[in-house]
Amino acid sequence: MNASVAGLLDGFDHVETAQDFEQRLALGRPLRVKLGIDPTSADLHLGHMVVLHPLQRFAQAGHHVTLIIGDFTARIGDPSGRNVTRPQLSQEEIEANMKTYTQQAGKVVDLERIEIRYNSEWLDKLNFTGLVKLLAKTTVAQMLERNDFRERYEAGAPISLHELLYPVAQAYDSVAIEADVELGGTDQLFNLLLGRQFQREFGQRPQICATVPLLVGLDGEKKMSKSLGNYVGVDEPAAAQFGKLMKISDDLLLVYARLAAFRPEQDCRQLEDGLAAARLNPMEEKKRLASEIVARYHGEEAASAAREYFERTVQRKEIPSEDLDEIEIGDCKRVTDVLVRAGFAQSRREAERLIAGNAVKIDGETVKDQKQLWTATEPAVLSVGSRRFIRVLP
Repeated sequence: MNASVAGLLDGFDHVETAQDFEQRLALGRPLRVKLGIDPTSADLHLGHMVVLHPLQRFAQAGHHVTLIIGDFTARIGDPSGRNVTRPQLSQEEIEANMKTYTQQAGKVVDLERIEIRYNSEWLDKLNFTGLVKLLAKTTVAQMLERNDFRERYEAGAPISLHELLYPVAQAYDSVAIEADVELGGTDQLFNLLLGRQFQREFGQRPQICATVPLLVGLDGEKKMSKSLGNYVGVDEPAAAQFGKLMKISDDLLLVYARLAAFRPEQDCRQLEDGLAAARLNPMEEKKRLASEIVARYHGEEAASAAREYFERTVQRKEIPSEDLDEIEIGDCKRVTDVLVRAGFAQSRREAERLIAGNAVKIDGETVKDQKQLWTATEPAVLSVGSRRFIRVLP
């Protein structure tokens, strides 16, 4: 494998196939490279960015890169990795989510180098006859080869018919844009391979499928997911990103260095060797890693401030006295009401749980009574845990 091929395929855990890819490159024309993202939530997290990084590499190499926003497939719901039917999104929810997707993706990819398409462009045009013809190109048995479908089928869990349309729709995306290469996460391999099959059926040369590993979430167990709460959002404030990243276990340092900070493999080996030989301090390396990631999304200055904030408030356990967000007390009577107003709790009940867990302090004093009234007549610092602070004005 020559250097240019190896460079473009760096970081992928499966390529179907590397030989096909090398032959396609030898044609001497820009390849059409595809990545599809469904706007299933309002924000992207670090797990989404793992595949956007190699997409940018293809764009920089002069290939024709297409980012497909799955506004149509979002109506179906991606069943990948699900043991229950994913709720379908309304058109209003999809449109609201789409507004933030390209802006956040632009933190990793150069939007001027890529083409953005919406798969409703071609999928909305399919009539019932066209859909039946598409469905005829695969079988129920083939669909049940997918791990998530098979496991649910064997467990007697319901599988709605519309879910079976998702892989078909994604595969047709590849036909619609005549993709040479499709990128995706490991959990998307079935869908990507189905795209190869559909392209053959339509007389096209089958695409090369390249998948990246899934980023493990902050819990160290499951893939990063907003629904699981183990995520780091791309648009979260710098201090919040830094604080979350400092929660990862030492065992995940190498994973995050490779997949979230996009360090070269050689640098990751050096980090691994240094940690194994105790030449490197895990805490210092974690802070350096968190700074790299935060700097990518907020800039060096914000990353430096976030690190200082963490060291001051968590490591030295100081209460910050400056640069705090502020809210007015308004008509809040109880501490629980202020917690909700500050966004530290979604409801009064959740606020009560935080107080019961001794997580709430006012000017450093722990709040013990869940019904405690807010009595401060001067500005006071309200904190939850060691990372969330806000100044409450009377």
